[in-house]
Amino acid sequence: MEESSLLWYEEPFTEGLRFLYRVKRIIYRGRSKFQNIDILDLEAFGKTLFLDGKIQSAEIDEYIYHEALVHPAMLLHPEPKKVLILGGGEGATLREILKHPVEEVYMVDIDGELVEACRKYMPEWPNGAFEDKRTRLIIDDARNFVFETDKKFDVVISDLTEPLEEGPSKLLFTEEFYRKVKEILSPQGLIAVQSGSADPLYGFFFDSVFKTLKEVFSEVKQYLTFVFSFQMLWGFTLASKDLEINFENKEIFYNRIKSRGIQLEYIEPEILPSLFVLPRYLDKLRDKGVIIKDEKPFIWEA
Repeated sequence: MEESSLLWYEEPFTEGLRFLYRVKRIIYRGRSKFQNIDILDLEAFGKTLFLDGKIQSAEIDEYIYHEALVHPAMLLHPEPKKVLILGGGEGATLREILKHPVEEVYMVDIDGELVEACRKYMPEWPNGAFEDKRTRLIIDDARNFVFETDKKFDVVISDLTEPLEEGPSKLLFTEEFYRKVKEILSPQGLIAVQSGSADPLYGFFFDSVFKTLKEVFSEVKQYLTFVFSFQMLWGFTLASKDLEINFENKEIFYNRIKSRGIQLEYIEPEILPSLFVLPRYLDKLRDKGVIIKDEKPFIWEA
């Protein structure tokens, strides 16, 4: 491990915007078969994971991102028993799902080296989730798993990196992929997708995920939360086979949280409906979003 009070880490966001982070300590730097992995102790955010130079998760607020990704879908489903995670290498998505009385959680991540690095250097994130008897960790391409499995799932959580040209996720946001996901969902099944930034500069990926899911599912809604370490509003998309996506009846969700014995730091029934209220500026990006296809996948261009 190295230490330096003068080290800065630069993250490119777009061609005209870059973020700088002051590094207290380099915890781990390496290259897996699929991506560059940097685990750094940042002065502002604490322990932080970067993949291919893009921030993924920070100690100061990772619970906000992971609770927002996981719990709207899990609470909306009346009795989620079998859950599939696509990606989620840090293990925090798994941790949040296991707060519910589920029977099995399959976590499929292509990068075993990333999973091991996170287990070794970021154990606070999974907090024992990988050792839970309900966990089924599979190191494989999520697309291969979805296309080949004969299992059915009540909830699918897509916690994948943005689709970079050389990254492992570019064929995991397409219409063809989501059609296969729909096939492996149970009748009341839901999918929640981390959908990138929802800022005025680069919000069209967020809209593209929505338009793509709308080609497959009849019930699709976008929602947002502010993630301090990402320095912007972050987007998620929730799609359902049959269930209406509606969080207005707060009593239902208070009862589900209580009956399932869930302890949360961010999500609560009072917040849930507000997450689905979108700022008007996103309407201006509607003409930029596209339906993402296998033959022309969306590529995030910094």
